[in-house]
Amino acid sequence: MTNLGWMAADGIAVAQRNLIKIKRVPELLVWVLISPIMFVLLFAYVFGGAIDVPGIDYREFLMAGIFAQTVVFGATFTGAGLAEDMQKGIIDRFRSLPMTRSAVLIGRTSSDVVYNVLSIAIMALTGLVVGWGIHTSVIEAAAGFGLLLLFAYAFSWVMATVGLMVPSPEVINNASFMVIMPLTFISNAFVPIESLPTPLRIFAEWNPMSAVTQAARNLFGNTSPLAPVPDVWSLQNAELYTLIWVVVLVAVFAPISVRLYKRAATK
Repeated sequence: MTNLGWMAADGIAVAQRNLIKIKRVPELLVWVLISPIMFVLLFAYVFGGAIDVPGIDYREFLMAGIFAQTVVFGATFTGAGLAEDMQKGIIDRFRSLPMTRSAVLIGRTSSDVVYNVLSIAIMALTGLVVGWGIHTSVIEAAAGFGLLLLFAYAFSWVMATVGLMVPSPEVINNASFMVIMPLTFISNAFVPIESLPTPLRIFAEWNPMSAVTQAARNLFGNTSPLAPVPDVWSLQNAELYTLIWVVVLVAVFAPISVRLYKRAATK
């Protein structure tokens, strides 16, 4: 096979190794599936009565933001998994095997897509129960879910970089929290952008989390003419802006992650 073929084959093998962990530690999968249900119910019933979005039920406005938040938090599995492998010396074992160095990172980020697919499926079912609905075609709905997964995959490379930089798995939770929470809450995920103070509103308008959330709302049909999209390019072209961020994140952080992995493996 070509080098690309070996890299793909090795990446698939590592991804299978990570997915087998679901059978070995089923409690991990349980918590992955319970947390989306908790977020949907918490925001729908606790905050739903306090936030008003003109022309649309808050639960329909909310779901795209919950989807975006959950898949981005799901990317932290990449960082935590790599940090754990580094601490336990499994990376040294991989180093001794005849495999491409980037395969460990490709397998790790790819296997976490499966966790996000399961989370999205559970969230969608929970959302339907609490009153959310999709008002577009099947193709548009599939594009919305696909865009969320693409963004989560790109963001997992950011978490891979963080996971290779921190000294232990415990640190990755705090490090990821410092990155993800501002991106999530200074956005249109849970509240209309117009309600934010001017400095925060400007940040939110160009925040990639706002773009992927708005793109999902557009593709699911969860928008209202009474709550128009802010007249900024990033949100008026949310799908394109999200794809740009996907390309940028992978192009920047994938090479950095591979370099950090090679440097760690040679220590």
